[in-house]
Amino acid sequence: MGTMSMMPPALSEMFTLAASSGDPITVHRLGFGAMRITGPGIWGDPADRGTAIEVLRRAVELGVDFIDTADSYGPAVSEDLIREALYPYAGLVIATKGGLTRQGPDQWGPVGRPEYLRQCVHMSLRRLGLERIDLWQLHRIDPLVALDEQFGVIKDMQAEGLIRHVGISEVNVAELQAAQAIVDVVSVQNLYNAGNRASEALLEHCTAHDIGFIPWFPLGNRALVADDGPLAAIATRHGCTPAQVALAWLLQHSPVMLPIPGTASVAHVEENCGAANVTLDAAAIAELNSLTPTS
Repeated sequence: MGTMSMMPPALSEMFTLAASSGDPITVHRLGFGAMRITGPGIWGDPADRGTAIEVLRRAVELGVDFIDTADSYGPAVSEDLIREALYPYAGLVIATKGGLTRQGPDQWGPVGRPEYLRQCVHMSLRRLGLERIDLWQLHRIDPLVALDEQFGVIKDMQAEGLIRHVGISEVNVAELQAAQAIVDVVSVQNLYNAGNRASEALLEHCTAHDIGFIPWFPLGNRALVADDGPLAAIATRHGCTPAQVALAWLLQHSPVMLPIPGTASVAHVEENCGAANVTLDAAAIAELNSLTPTS
């Protein structure tokens, strides 16, 4: 049976990024995504800056040691808030992304020119107060720029000590393998949740090769985790919430899964962290596995 207790995620399983390298990073598998601490449309400052700071600090108090952000969240706002709330990051891995430009609320455009990607890294380093980024992820592959140019400059920055490890976001297996021919990729970040499994083939590849899989939008749409939604009966049986069921399923679905639920609410970050202590029974897993995926 599951539990609603507030034991920290530190009691849950861990995952090692770059396990085969000489410079591994081990984190607890349930992290925090710092996109929603910005303004509407992921644009500008949050309505309540103090609450955003409190959410970040509460996540860490509960045992989260892996925080995912991006230079385009705000833009810059999320990284600035993380530094204000958590610097000097004792025991924390701050992963960030670059390669998406912003023209306004809910507007995103990939730019993969080498000089721009280099600017992204240097600006993130400055905002976060770091000399090296533990995990820097290409937010999107730019179809207008040759792949070897994009990953070539990333490899250069890794060799220069600006980036410790490299990840990529929203790719398929072929794109991941093409990137791996140029640089060592330790993680991928794709849209994935119990209701949207379009990236299942990529997840299977990552599981087989011990590559971290970071599912963004891990809770899916509101209907999936509603109190009267498809996960409600499972939640009632396990003494938890539908959102905790969705996260627990991800954690049990693959050992390389690193969910990063994000929120601007202290109550929700506490709820999300509680999912680390929910163990779904075989019947629940079977029911979730047979759930009809939706977009």
